[in-house]
Amino acid sequence: MLGALGSGSGSGSGGGGNPLGGLLDMLTKSGLVDQKDSWVGTGQNQSVTGAQIQQALPDETLRKVAEQAGVTPEEAASDLARTLPQAVDKLTPEGQLPQAASLEELVRRQSL
Repeated sequence: MLGALGSGSGSGSGGGGNPLGGLLDMLTKSGLVDQKDSWVGTGQNQSVTGAQIQQALPDETLRKVAEQAGVTPEEAASDLARTLPQAVDKLTPEGQLPQAASLEELVRRQSL
């Protein structure tokens, strides 16, 4: 599901061309700064709800992710709310955004 998110997240938006940075920018713009910072940082990860993920992601992105996963957009948002904190935590070792060609590549590197 994270790979699908990367292909639809408008990966060039902010984040210096980093696909994960683009996703994190969307979370920041939707008011999830504390949660996002906790995932990138080295402390405990704060949780988010499916409703917060639905608000943070563009409808088209969430619809694409849901379609690729074979679930409803609501189910996709709930799944992302469960998996995103740990995934971002793993993808940002030592609190740093990695440089990669795509979110799919990052996911493969970390075996998520």
